[in-house]
Amino acid sequence: MSFPVFKGAGYVLVHTPDMIVRNGTTCTVEQEINPNSEFLKEIGGRIRSYEEVVNYLPNQVYIGNLRPEFLEDKKLPWCEIEHKGERKGKFGQIAPQDEFLALMQISDAFELVKLSEEFVSAVRPALEENYPELQSFFHLLKGSDISDAQELIDGHVAQGLYHNNKLVGYVKRAHDVDVNLNAHTMFENLVVKASGVMSAIELVRSSGVNLEDIDYVIECSEEACGDMNQRGGGNFAKSIAEMLGFVNATGSDTRGFCAGPAHALTNAAALVKAGVHKNVVVVAGGASAKLGMNAKDHVKKGLPVLEDVVGGFAVLVSENDGVNPIIRTDLVGKHTVGTGSAPQAVMTALITQGLDKAGLKIPDVDVFSVEMQNPDITKPAGAGNVPEANYKMIGALAATRGEIEKKELKDFIAKRGLPGWAPTQGHIPSGVPYVGFLIDDLTTGDKNRAMIVGKGSLFLGRMTNLFDGLSLIAERNPGVEEEAGSSISKDEIRKIIAESMRNIALNMIEE
Repeated sequence: MSFPVFKGAGYVLVHTPDMIVRNGTTCTVEQEINPNSEFLKEIGGRIRSYEEVVNYLPNQVYIGNLRPEFLEDKKLPWCEIEHKGERKGKFGQIAPQDEFLALMQISDAFELVKLSEEFVSAVRPALEENYPELQSFFHLLKGSDISDAQELIDGHVAQGLYHNNKLVGYVKRAHDVDVNLNAHTMFENLVVKASGVMSAIELVRSSGVNLEDIDYVIECSEEACGDMNQRGGGNFAKSIAEMLGFVNATGSDTRGFCAGPAHALTNAAALVKAGVHKNVVVVAGGASAKLGMNAKDHVKKGLPVLEDVVGGFAVLVSENDGVNPIIRTDLVGKHTVGTGSAPQAVMTALITQGLDKAGLKIPDVDVFSVEMQNPDITKPAGAGNVPEANYKMIGALAATRGEIEKKELKDFIAKRGLPGWAPTQGHIPSGVPYVGFLIDDLTTGDKNRAMIVGKGSLFLGRMTNLFDGLSLIAERNPGVEEEAGSSISKDEIRKIIAESMRNIALNMIEE
């Protein structure tokens, strides 16, 4: 079988300090129910600078400047460790807020975003220097008179845009009665689109793929765009493809809460394997609502607000090139309706289902990429070390199956696990932060097999109490590239066999 391959990955983090207080759900809800709380008084002094965000170790891992293993022997909290980071990394970049606001405007196709002339004049040089791929959209970056901003914001006609705690623009509603096109929703949708565009740019840069070779785009963030007649029926994917110049691509959105990326990667691999498309981009923008989600716990414990970035990623799935890691489309694991919600049942379904199809054991996988949540964020909030908990369950499952000894459990976790480094953006931590490293590990590195595991909390939508999940197995490419004419050869072979069988049947009839 000729399996599809992981051919590239791009990652982006956007430092959005003003959005934490003004757009993150934790802060906006607090402003509604307890506007004079001590938390709201303190949070402003707990927000990190752009330089601190760039220097933060997990963020440097996210964009590929450091390997995940670099974090293994570092004592928590990582935010207290001094390190000199870089804006740009092997897989992507950490962008500042002002550039992102400008990107939101040029991502706006309906003139809903207004920015002040002063702000635009200041940010234009940086935008033009750092995003040359979007040159054809630079004419959309223009300053306006925003003297009516506060009145529109107070009347819920617009959502304010702030930088350095100063009002620099706004996003207008797209319809006067449609709640799905109100200012707040349009703001969130433009955050998704702009960060998705940035992620796709980083993928193009790191992979070197020809823009015209992209056939299909799947967007898999946790947001959904639409109007009152089709609330989530929109298409972030094609809007992102349009800005990147993927002129030969179409696309659609896939949703599955935190498991969305796992579903999207599986769908992409299936499309390529079936020959429907040759190059599929899976991309996801970030969620502004989750900024500062656990900020109350962080502030209470004297920590900075660590959920201060909007995150995004993009992955390229392509036809087998004989080099890059193959995606075993025949070994997908899944959480079925009948699996149940018990942690052991969920883990058994996701981890062993695909392996059992190939007669493989859990220790045959060199690296498991599970929910790569950053423990710096989750432990102070009472959620513990999420990756470590997952690896303990996988190790215990291997021991239960008799594939390792119980005394080997600690070594199993150390050898096959990874410390978490992903920001709290829901869908982004689920397995996909490792794809960039996976491509390296299974080509120039010393690994041969890896598993990506995505899990989702479907019960959050109040439609079911079910969990969800999907796992993918990637392997080192055996180096056999399918020839362009091989499909013709196979057809010819089938024809020869069919003719031979027909001749045999005719001879038997004549006898």
